[in-house]
Formats: sequence, structure tokens, C-alpha cells
Amino acid sequence: MAERMGMIIGLKPETIADYKALHADVWPAVLDRLRRSNITNYSIFLREPENIMFSYWEYTGTDFDADMAAIGTDEATKDWWKLCGPMQVPLESRDAGEWWASMAEVFHLE
Repeated sequence: MAERMGMIIGLKPETIADYKALHADVWPAVLDRLRRSNITNYSIFLREPENIMFSYWEYTGTDFDADMAAIGTDEATKDWWKLCGPMQVPLESRDAGEWWASMAEVFHLE
């Protein structure tokens, strides 16, 4: 069974068009690394004018920490983050070590 995960972050208003353009054509190597790290059904939503993004994915693996470490050491992914990271505005309330702030699931309808 997949574990559903939601995260939230801000987006700088002046970068919205560039962020959307990047995500309209995500690099194949980045997508491949996500798939190999057991990330499926991944979506990012943007709420304007607040410029808050919500991401959702399902994790189907058995070793989340190892899979996240593999993503974090992937060269293509690190290059992708160098482009996307400066566009984002992390929440001040996020947990230590987080970029996107994790959210707790409170309801799910199957």
C-alpha cells in the first residue's frame, strides 16, 4: 500500500512563469530518479495570489530514508534543485531539515 504525503512551500511571484515552464518539461533523469525511489502519483498545485504550492505524492517503497538519500545525491536532481530552489520560499514553521514543510493527513476517501 502506498503512503500518501503532502508538503507545502511558497513561491516567489516573479518566478511563477519560469517555475511553470520548468515543470511543463521536467528533465527525464529527474523523473527517472523519482520513480526509482518509489515516488508515484506526484503532483504540484499552485494557489495564487498567495503563491503557495502544495505537493502530493505516494511512496510505495520500504526504506523511505534510503530512497530520499538516493534522490538527494542524484546529480541531475541536484542541478534541478539549483534552478527551482531559489524560486521557492520555505515556510518559517517547517521542521528542521525540511525545505518543503510536511503536512499531516487528516482525511482520505478511497
